[in-house]
Amino acid sequence: MSESLLQSNVTAFPCRRGKVRDVYDLGDRLVIVATDRISAYDWVLPTGIPDKGRILTDMTLRWFDFLKVPNHLLDTDVRPMGKPFADQADALQGRTMLVRKAQVVPFECVVRGYLAGSGWKEYKQAGTVCGQKLPAGLKESSLLPEPIFTPATKAESGHDENIPFETMAQSLGQKLAEDLRRRSLDIYQRGAEHARSKGIILADTKFEFGQLPSGEVILIDEVLTPDSSRFWPADQYKPGQGQPSFDKQFVRDWLDQSGWDKNSNPPPLPADIVDKTRRKYLEARDRLWQ
Repeated sequence: MSESLLQSNVTAFPCRRGKVRDVYDLGDRLVIVATDRISAYDWVLPTGIPDKGRILTDMTLRWFDFLKVPNHLLDTDVRPMGKPFADQADALQGRTMLVRKAQVVPFECVVRGYLAGSGWKEYKQAGTVCGQKLPAGLKESSLLPEPIFTPATKAESGHDENIPFETMAQSLGQKLAEDLRRRSLDIYQRGAEHARSKGIILADTKFEFGQLPSGEVILIDEVLTPDSSRFWPADQYKPGQGQPSFDKQFVRDWLDQSGWDKNSNPPPLPADIVDKTRRKYLEARDRLWQ
């Protein structure tokens, strides 16, 4: 097992660092490096998960190839990205994408096929998800009658906020909002069908889109990974409760019992939690694509 890459360091270009990705601006293009950082409760943890960035990148590339939808990918070989990146090929290869620069749509395009997370919380209170009325009597983790599109604001810090579709349409215009909804539901349904054939339930996911100068809409960032989606093992699915998942639940569970107050710098993760989390990411990738 390799060491974690917590931060890339290519000083020749401006860099914006997110919770997981380092984004370098090359002018008309971007280089996105998926590090091994992991976040929980809106904090980036001091301990990384070895190979996580490579696993997420590999999954995204496989989904791009499967889905055949317009996206931002140009290359994954660090050499065409320029000497500053090629000089660090050992660290960057497998976790780095050269992509087209696009104007990012300022909303998360969320699709839910099952009732979980913030959707379940809202349903318990109001019988709705993002203002959409759902049938009475649903349980936690219930399969919805059909997948629903539930956009959210993109928060620079803190949690994204669920919003009604109408709010998104007022901001973007009805035509673009409806196009994003159509694209998102199509990708979710095809992704969920593939996942189900591999014994995995795709409970929900979020997509990001951008617009090229021509106005063309393209899929950007990661797609259908454990960082952006809830994946559940189908053979363990039991509605009426939370589900085991292929993500960082080991990390959240450990943090919950660690005594951390979630308002100060988080503690380092023990080796066994790091290893279990890494194995879950690998299992999701391997079950979906082997």
